Amino acid sequence: MFCLVSAQSENRTVTQTRTRLERGRSALGPALELVHTGRAPTRAVLTAELGVTRATAGAVAAELEALGLIQVDSRPLGSAGAQGRPSHRLEIAPRGPVALAAQVHADGFRAALVGLGGTIVATAPGCMTVPADPAHVIDAVVEAGVELLRESGRRCVGAGLAVPSAVAEPEGTALNPLHVAWPAGAPVRELFTRSLAAVGVTNPAGEPVEGLAGNDVNLAALAEHRHGAGRGAAHLLCVGTGHRGVGGALVLDGRLHTGSAGLALEVGHLTVNPEGQPCHCGSRGCLDIEADPLAFLTAAGRAPGPEVSLLQQARDLLRDGYADPSVRAATELLIDRLGLGLAGLVNILNPDRIILGGLHCELLEADPERLRSMVAERSLWGRSGGVPILPCTLDHNSLVGAAELAWQQVLDDPLAALGAA
Repeated sequence: MFCLVSAQSENRTVTQTRTRLERGRSALGPALELVHTGRAPTRAVLTAELGVTRATAGAVAAELEALGLIQVDSRPLGSAGAQGRPSHRLEIAPRGPVALAAQVHADGFRAALVGLGGTIVATAPGCMTVPADPAHVIDAVVEAGVELLRESGRRCVGAGLAVPSAVAEPEGTALNPLHVAWPAGAPVRELFTRSLAAVGVTNPAGEPVEGLAGNDVNLAALAEHRHGAGRGAAHLLCVGTGHRGVGGALVLDGRLHTGSAGLALEVGHLTVNPEGQPCHCGSRGCLDIEADPLAFLTAAGRAPGPEVSLLQQARDLLRDGYADPSVRAATELLIDRLGLGLAGLVNILNPDRIILGGLHCELLEADPERLRSMVAERSLWGRSGGVPILPCTLDHNSLVGAAELAWQQVLDDPLAALGAA
């Protein structure tokens, strides 16, 4: 009888231990995402967010620390006068792995290493006339990224590429690269993967890295939702203009809405001026050509020069020349065009927050009331209380978003991604 009870007790203990281990392992991904997005700064918050015991949360944090992803600060975090045991801080490991992020735009490219938390560890810009063969610029940006990896000595978890085009899924082809000279349907994901393999980029397990690719504004929206001005929004609309053109993205309940084939939210091709300039898409007066840096310079009567990018020229003019009546008039014109487009999007999408990127941030800052009034007056939902319109807050948010593509496999299953290493 004694032996039977002891055996049953031992089996029960083994089962409970195995259950706790399985529960802890299944919580690794959600726990890492909480730390990654800044929603679990302490072990106590992690415990509450996961809905597990303190022991399980401690074991999960220890496992993530053993994987080299986070750091559990031995100095507890507690406010003065607080009751109870203060909780330990959870921080990103200072020498943890990174994702190789790359971006190609109308004026060249930029490579970066991005750690957990959306932190840019290192970056290297490159200016060049983007050739008609996308392989040339992709090779150049990968080489710049590899040099950053060599200098940092960090492990690489993966690689993501942001491009100025809708990217069809699941093929990974750039369908409409309107502001670079690439052919429609360029296989950017395949080219990116091939270039990474050619220079020997591997993951922590020593396997070749698969390149991932996405539209630059989609990736900017993803980054802002996780780390920037879009945090906490359930229905986030992002609209921005970078070096050329206007793009948009929608994040619903934490996930990008990309449509059935990755082509949703081509907001640049909303008509905001029926008598306007012909657009690359075949229409006329689209937001894409009526509210980008070139449109601003043209409206202000300035001829663009070759010294710096169009985006930088437009920003400099808006910042330094706003007192000039022609610059002020151009600012108001672009704000009105942008506001008209945003109002239509609000009527269709009913977002709970709008964030603006690129030159649109500066337009918002120059005359916030004009833009917000335009959207409120032209949209049904705006009249009932208005939609918050905020500037994007992350530097190089498309790069951070490209890194998010690479980090996602680690967030999904840290042990599978890094355990073997």
